[in-house]
Amino acid sequence: MSRFSVKHIFVFVILFIFLFSCGTQRQQGGLLYDPIEVAQLSDKLGVGLSNMDKDDDKNMPLYAEASLWLGVPYRYGGLSRKGLDCSGLTFLIYQRVYGKKIPRTTADLSKMKMNKISKQDLKTGDLVFFATSADKNRISHVGIYLKEGRFIHASTSKGVIVSSLMDGYYDHTWKRGGRLK
Repeated sequence: MSRFSVKHIFVFVILFIFLFSCGTQRQQGGLLYDPIEVAQLSDKLGVGLSNMDKDDDKNMPLYAEASLWLGVPYRYGGLSRKGLDCSGLTFLIYQRVYGKKIPRTTADLSKMKMNKISKQDLKTGDLVFFATSADKNRISHVGIYLKEGRFIHASTSKGVIVSSLMDGYYDHTWKRGGRLK
C-alpha cells in the first residue's frame, strides 16, 4: 500500500473510534449516572432522584448546579457564592444550566412572556413566583421548581435552600408558576 492510503485508513479508523466512543453511554443495566452520586444528590436536595429515570437524567445538570448553591447566604443584589438574592440565583442557574439569559430582577422575570403553569402541572426547571411583601398582588420572590413539590430559592433568613410548595408560608404566598417559551 502506498503511504497515502495508510494515512487515510489510519485517519478513518481514528475518526470511527472517536465518533462511536464519545457519545453518552449507559452503564451496564441501563444506569444513567453513578448510583452513589445520585443518592448523595437526592439526599442533599431532599428530592427522590433515580439513576434509572430518564426525566432525572435529562434534569441532572439542574440538580447538580442547584446543589452547588445550597447554603450560600442571602445578599440583596448579590450575584456570587459570597451571597445572592432569589432572582440572582435564578439568573445564574438558568444561564449555567440552560444557556439562557433571563432578566436579573424578580419584577422583570414576572413580566416575561411565559406559559403560566399551575402547581399541579409544574415540571423541573419551571419558575415559581410568590408575593411575599406587604403588597400581596406584587410578585416579590422567585425560585426554580425541582420536583415532588420542592423548589430551590434564596431565602432572606436562611440563604439558598430547598423548600416545599406545601409549606404554609409558600402555599399562602404562591402566585403562579411559569415555563419559558
